[in-house]
Amino acid sequence: MAVSPDAIRALVEPALISSGLELWDVEVSGDAVRVLVDRPGGIDLDSLAGVAGKVVSPLLDEHPELTPPGRFSLEVSSPGVERNLRRVEHYTRYIGSQVSIKTSQPVGGARRHHGQLVSVDGQAATLAPEDAPAGEVVEIPFQLIERARTVLVWGPAPKPGQTKGSKGSKASSRAVKRPAAHGRQAAEPVASNEAKDTAP
Repeated sequence: MAVSPDAIRALVEPALISSGLELWDVEVSGDAVRVLVDRPGGIDLDSLAGVAGKVVSPLLDEHPELTPPGRFSLEVSSPGVERNLRRVEHYTRYIGSQVSIKTSQPVGGARRHHGQLVSVDGQAATLAPEDAPAGEVVEIPFQLIERARTVLVWGPAPKPGQTKGSKGSKASSRAVKRPAAHGRQAAEPVASNEAKDTAP
């Protein structure tokens, strides 16, 4: 049975919200589960370690049917400055920002689109391509989007709350599942202060 990121989201999101945190995304790849967590003003390494060890890992221990079978790794980290856009509310939050979108088939003659996100509705995201004449836009149906993310714009006027020249490093905390007695799984949170550079 395939592991469902949506099922993990439904399990951990209420607990994160009650802790004043936002669940940005859940990613599952092989025997790894990655939970991206944010909060207003950003989140630090100590908070990530606490979230991994006290919130996310215990919940997944209680529901082994939602996780990869046997031993797997759990990483809890911040989404970083450049972040994936997966849900309509993600796109809505970044209206006015620069984004990069790849589609499964050509839209407006291309599969890769870069520019300013100008509007969003329940069916599509509308982009003003960076290399198009002023006023020209392309409407990209969500069903055709393979991957989308925000793009860090280097310039003299950083957005409020960002430091000019910051590459948007993100700290991560990992909890590794190990077999415990009586066939149960035990989670041992391991905090890592290794910063991950999200710049190209």
